[in-house]
Amino acid sequence: MASHRIGVFPASGGIGGGTVKHLLPRHPAKDLVFIARNPANLDFAAAAGATVRKADYDFNANLEHAFEDIDTLFLISYASVEVEHRAERHRTAIDFAIRAGVKYIFYGSLGFAGREDNKKSVAYVMQPYLMTEKYLEECSYNLYTAFFDPRNLVDEIEIAHNGSGPGIAWVKREKLGEGTAELLRRFAENLKEFKFRNKTVLLSGTKVLTLQETVDILVKLVKKPVTIRQVSDEEFGRQPKVGPNFTYRGVDYGTAWASAFEAFRLGEASAASPLLRELLGREPEDFETTISSLL
Repeated sequence: MASHRIGVFPASGGIGGGTVKHLLPRHPAKDLVFIARNPANLDFAAAAGATVRKADYDFNANLEHAFEDIDTLFLISYASVEVEHRAERHRTAIDFAIRAGVKYIFYGSLGFAGREDNKKSVAYVMQPYLMTEKYLEECSYNLYTAFFDPRNLVDEIEIAHNGSGPGIAWVKREKLGEGTAELLRRFAENLKEFKFRNKTVLLSGTKVLTLQETVDILVKLVKKPVTIRQVSDEEFGRQPKVGPNFTYRGVDYGTAWASAFEAFRLGEASAASPLLRELLGREPEDFETTISSLL
């Protein structure tokens, strides 16, 4: 069988790093291309025989040639909360990939609008993902708990939500990487029989937790009572821990990002898919186990 070269960009961070880790034992290293802003973070992959390249979403000069000699590209979203700029960077990367001869693109989107009958979202953060998905058709827990820090405990978590259902089908980012690696392996081995070709698939946990149940698990692990206090989107965005985490190129998107809580209320993140379990051959790690290991 002819070799099939798989590329990952960006190939570091939570999803990218997890995908690299689980692709290396699944596909010949000589046919893997990992692209990152800091290639030194991928020295282990280069040592295993993979090709490592330097590229950054924000610099067209190196992005233009980053995707050469790649058959299938796994494109991971630009790290920002902006909408137009983020979607434009996705489109640019896709265009460069196509010009470079990339035949197939896997795109890592978010889990809002995860139901088959719902391709809209009220969440601000989801808009560039939906725009990118549309372009292709013609391409962590602390965010939702006001950056709860178990090393600096508080009595209240102030979020734009009361904690009730619908909930979230939590899943560990590394497991998303592993599931994606398995999808890429299956695709490369049998392009014609790949059943998810030209489809949007949902990788998620198999258990849905409300935000209250999520906080209850945190309380159990840190052994300190913590309650949810519902605040407005504006109050959420003004919190000292929130603004800096949602500031991109000098603009604070904290209040805009709080629209994710309305998306939760509408059940946009409550679709639990069995696909990741099938890809892994086991249940994805549950939320409590993941957070317990972090603590």
